[in-house]
Amino acid sequence: MPEREIHHTLTVPETLVPEDLQRNALLTSVDSVYNWARRRSMWPLTFGLACCALEMIAAGAARYDYGRLGMDIPFSSPRQSDLLIISGTITHKMAPQLIRLWNQMPEPKYSIAMGACTVSGGTFDSYAVVQGAAELIPVDIYLPGCPPRPEALIYAFTKLHEMVGQQSVKTVSWYRKEGEA
Repeated sequence: MPEREIHHTLTVPETLVPEDLQRNALLTSVDSVYNWARRRSMWPLTFGLACCALEMIAAGAARYDYGRLGMDIPFSSPRQSDLLIISGTITHKMAPQLIRLWNQMPEPKYSIAMGACTVSGGTFDSYAVVQGAAELIPVDIYLPGCPPRPEALIYAFTKLHEMVGQQSVKTVSWYRKEGEA
């Protein structure tokens, strides 16, 4: 029976690590370590406007506990946050506050539009309701539902983690120096 080939994920030959250190040393890339740390230390800024906010709160409670994903502390200050969770109906009266919060967040920053009202204006085809958060700020993850369950929000967090894990320090715009193309 032929032996199975073993594929390594390391790009550096293992012979660079001495035999006595192979159990204690790990070779990896800057991107993987940096993205690992960013995925496990996201600080969400909660922007709850309506009934979806209750489901967002339930996702952080003991039964679902999104803290196990490294998103333990929901902040109410945009200057320490890197994830904006928008949940509920966005009226034109609240739109400037949403844009102000988004602009105050440091890079890298991400957003999740939670609920049908946030994603597309919901059932409110009205002059007073913004027809989707994407009209105001860039949205990374859309989470439909009326209201979406806490499990769905946790699934959106895992999808966001996958997206962050695919980024490279060499190619993301927020890591470049000013004037660099």
